[in-house]
Amino acid sequence: MTTPTTPAADLPAPTDLPGPTAPNTRALRVLALCGFLLLAGCLVLTAVLGLVDAVEGDGVGGGLLTAGLWSLALGAAAGTAALAVPRRALVAAQYALAFAAPVLAALD
Repeated sequence: MTTPTTPAADLPAPTDLPGPTAPNTRALRVLALCGFLLLAGCLVLTAVLGLVDAVEGDGVGGGLLTAGLWSLALGAAAGTAALAVPRRALVAAQYALAFAAPVLAALD
């Protein structure tokens, strides 16, 4: 004797469905592309802060400036990954790392 399947058994679980406000893949890719413009602007700002520190300070960049530049490199890697596999967390990481670079350079 076979058991009949209910129509609800064929539907995906509620956690598998995207939310009504979830961005689609195209929107995430556009945000990742805009993040590269933000990364370029933050690179310029980080370089200016590093040069100002070099002229007014002791003439060498500190560890926080280096950490800021690494933050930009990791942000570019996160943006590239977000273009390939659009995920909200990757785009958020790209933006967070971009904003962290000038802050770290300013703290140096």
